[in-house]
Amino acid sequence: MKVLVAGATGGLGRSLVPKLIAAGHEVTGMIRSESGAAGVRAQGAQVVLADGLDAAAVKAAVGSVQPEVVVHQMTALKSGIDFKKFDESFALTNRLRTEGTDNLLAASHAAGVRRIIVQSYAGWNLQRGGSPTKTEDVPLDAEPVAATAKTMAGIRQLEAAVTGDQALEGLVLRYASFYGPTGAIGKGGEMVELIRARKLPLIGDGSGIWSFIHYDDAADATVRAVTMGDPGIYQIADDDPASVAVWLPELARILGAKPPRHIPVWLAKLAAGEAAVSAFTQIRGADNSKAKDAFCWQPGYASWRQGFRHGL
Repeated sequence: MKVLVAGATGGLGRSLVPKLIAAGHEVTGMIRSESGAAGVRAQGAQVVLADGLDAAAVKAAVGSVQPEVVVHQMTALKSGIDFKKFDESFALTNRLRTEGTDNLLAASHAAGVRRIIVQSYAGWNLQRGGSPTKTEDVPLDAEPVAATAKTMAGIRQLEAAVTGDQALEGLVLRYASFYGPTGAIGKGGEMVELIRARKLPLIGDGSGIWSFIHYDDAADATVRAVTMGDPGIYQIADDDPASVAVWLPELARILGAKPPRHIPVWLAKLAAGEAAVSAFTQIRGADNSKAKDAFCWQPGYASWRQGFRHGL
């Protein structure tokens, strides 16, 4: 099957392209510039150049490939996330989630694409409080922290556009927090280095619940979504959502670092902002049951505990 991966050089794209090829698909990576082309070709894929925000270039790229399936993995978070300036950190990614998605949908219509699979997120945007994990049926957080409002709007727009498109089989994959070689939680990653330096403290009681997923496990689920599953939203996470009070000290232990410092909520609000406080004390994890059933999928690392130990 012909598959176009938009964002083939990103953290997930690097795991996804070779797995798609191994599954027997004919893969083309859509990337912004020739600088990343050699790596994509080395994986066995073809390359087409287009900026996801250039509607004409995207239409030409998709038209030249004539894929049956388009996979949208375009993001722009290489500079990391500043919780105090959350929406600013996601500004370009938000455009790729809105304008970029619209460009891919329009191009897919013109090229006769059958199915589109689009990256979303499952974490801070899920409904806060209440049950430890949320299913896809639970609405996203109705009152997000002010610093995250624009990013939440971008996620809502993306999910509505894809699931509401009647001309395509639209699947939204809400990936949990990534970890792996090129991630913030990975060798040399931003979060790992902060933990080593004891600069990532435990805020308040650390009751915010996080879900994680290794890039390879996320890629495996995505490969299955190319041919399996009805249109809709699916959460891609491991089986072990954990509170910050559990996973942060454990990650420090795995890294051989000293335990994280502890700071009260009032100080964290001043130092890191409301979004950081919410992430550490209020957010909830992602239930993965729907994806496991629909895609006959099981994460290779059922728990982040295994993945962190093997990947860091």
